[in-house]
This record gives sequence, structure tokens and C-alpha cells, in this order.
Amino acid sequence: MNKSSVLRSLFLALILCAAMGLYAWGADPIKIGVIGPMQFTQGEGHWNGATLAAEEINKAGGISVKGTKRPIELVKVDSNEFLSIPDATNAVELAISRHHVDFLVGGFRTEAVMVMQDIAMDNKKIFMGCGAAHPELCERVTKDYDRYKYWFRVTPVNSKFLVKVDFLLLQMAAEAMSRELNIPKIKVAIVAEKAAWADPIVGIAQQNLPKMGLEIVGVWRPSPTATDTTSELSAIQRAGAHIIFTTFSSSVGIPFAKQAGELKIPAPLVGINVEAQKDGFWEATGGKGNYSVTVGTYARVKINDTTIPFFNEYLERFKESPNYTAGTHDAIVILKHAIETAGTLDSDKLVPVLEKTDLRLPQGRFVFTKDHDVTWGPGFVTEVGTEWQDGKNMCVWPYNWEGVTYEGAVPYKLPDYVIEHYKKK
Repeated sequence: MNKSSVLRSLFLALILCAAMGLYAWGADPIKIGVIGPMQFTQGEGHWNGATLAAEEINKAGGISVKGTKRPIELVKVDSNEFLSIPDATNAVELAISRHHVDFLVGGFRTEAVMVMQDIAMDNKKIFMGCGAAHPELCERVTKDYDRYKYWFRVTPVNSKFLVKVDFLLLQMAAEAMSRELNIPKIKVAIVAEKAAWADPIVGIAQQNLPKMGLEIVGVWRPSPTATDTTSELSAIQRAGAHIIFTTFSSSVGIPFAKQAGELKIPAPLVGINVEAQKDGFWEATGGKGNYSVTVGTYARVKINDTTIPFFNEYLERFKESPNYTAGTHDAIVILKHAIETAGTLDSDKLVPVLEKTDLRLPQGRFVFTKDHDVTWGPGFVTEVGTEWQDGKNMCVWPYNWEGVTYEGAVPYKLPDYVIEHYKKK
């Protein structure tokens, strides 16, 4: 090969590298630990969301740190937090000490995340929470700012706001039952998995449902991993519940919805059911989860101009719709913006920049509160309510709420077997 051919080959190789989004030789990667229960759908969401963000950013050249483009390197960290808090503790310690991650995103079970949070704070690692909803995780920032300032929650909104959305969905269903079935006094069964994150939701529900004109017929707390909930459902039916108010983040959401449909319990399921956010929910319940309503973060509706493109890209890339733990995508986008603004990876210098975040992301306009939590409400992050309607997971809320209806939302439907049951009376 002559000299001109060699030069031509090198020139073509450089063009190819640029097109592929490769980086300047010697640029150190920015290592982001993605921590979650990787054997479960929640951990898959963590990894998929982070993967999508990293691919997008790396394709564009990486993150610019004082003019140097640096690629993102993701480190998968299986916390096994559903089954073992010590495993989660070991996982985050290894991510920091062995893999030398610069940042952490993810976490799911509050009980485990609180321990992981402490370890991250001790090491001054910015930890972007993408799964745990308990208010205390952010209250710690207010109580001991110097220690916990490196913690920021990205998804979901905390339990206090989740329960507000819960109440709005519950009110939507109660009004439909009163209007269409002429039931004057709606009776509600509260069903929540036995887990710390759900405790404040149960407590607030017990206080506020009577104020909404709803009668509570009982509270049931099945195991997060229960596979048979027929005893709870039978007791709920005997109690005369018109609506079942659910709070599930774990696998129990599948058997509960499936068995409720099989038994044709004459009470719609409304609330939180993370499993119902998944495309596989329909198949997993054999279609018996029809009409299940859940709070979610993403739906194929136009929250802003970034939402549907993200939803479509995620669906095409992973062959399923994003669940809320895919908010690791938004977490990494927020980190990129902060790093490029501050020109550093130094946690202490990034914190004040992160505190000024104001970005339009797929889940809504993202602004942190003083305690590093998600700002909830019209014009910010609202969450969405979705209902399975004959095999399609449709957005049914917000729908004419505080002047907000997302383009693509549809009206809520009562289950046909509930309508038939009460019209026969």
C-alpha cells in the first residue's frame, strides 16, 4: 500500500470514528453505577433507561467537561434488594470501592435505599434516586444538609404526592360509580403491600378517605411477593367494597389483579400497581387485569415535546413501554446538564448546579424542591393515571384536571362486569 493510500485510509477511519460518536484518545469515561434489583422488572427499567441515555449521549460525543468530551460508562449493580438488604449494602460498597463509580442512579426498596443512601453520602457520591418513594429520603436533606445534600430524587414523586394522585384517581372512579350506577355511598377497601414505602399512603388514606365522603371497609396488607390473594379478595367482597384502592410496587400486583378478574370482584382496582405499568401485565394476567388503573410516570401522551419520542424510542429499543424506574434516563440527562454547566465531576461543586435544574424531560418539567425532591403539580411533573382497556394501557388522567389534559388521554371506563353486577340489583 503506497503512502497516499495509507493517508486516505486513516482519513476515512477518522471520519468513521466521528460518525460513530467515538472520543478523543485517552479521554477517561464517566462511570455511572446503575443500581437496582436486576433480576426483576424494576431493575430492568433502571438499566434500560440508563442504557438509552448513555447511548444517546455517547453517540453525540459524550459529556463535555471543560471542552473535553468524555464517554459514559455504565456499571450494572445488582442490589438484590427485594430479597436482602445486606446484599444491597455490599453492592453499593463494591460499586464505589471496586468499580470506582463517579455517580449512582437507581435504587428501589426504601428499606434498602436508605442504607445505600448512607453509604453514598459517606463517600460524597451524588445518588440520583429512581425508585423509592418514601418522604424520609428527602427529609434527610433538610435535617442534615451537609451530609445528605448529594441525594436527589428523580422518580417517582414522593409518597405524599403519589397519594394525592391516588386520591384523584380514586375520586375519578368514585364519581363514575355514583354517576353511572347511582351508588350514593362508595365503600373502599385499602390494599397495600406490606412495605415501608406504602405505610404513609395507608395512613394518609385512612385519614382522608372519610373526608372525601368515602367509607373504608377495611385495610389489607399482603406480602409484596404473595402469589395467592384469594383470601384477601374474598374478604373484600364480603365487606361490600365498591372500589379497591391498591398500593403495589412488587410482584403481588399480578396475582391480585388476575384473581380479582377471575373472581369478577364487583369493585374496580384503582391506585398504584407498578406491574400494571408493564406491557407484559396483560399477558401475565391472561387479560384478567382488564380495567386495572395505576399511577404511572410515562404514557404515550404528549406531556411535552420530549415525551412521545422517548416513549417510542424506548419501545423500539427494548420492545416494551418504559416503567417509572426508567427515570434513570432522566437522571443521567440531568447529570449531563449539571456536569457541562459546572465543568467538573466534583460532587460539592455539582450540588448547587443540580439544585438549579429546570429542564423539560419526558416525565414533565423538572425542578428540584429545597429538599432535593421532585416538584409535583400542574406545569411540572404530575405523574399519569393509566387504565388497561381491552389490551391497551391508556392514559385516563390527567383528563380535565386543573386545566390539564394531555394530548392522547381518553376517558376512564368502569369494568363491564361491575356495571352488570350493580345494574342487576
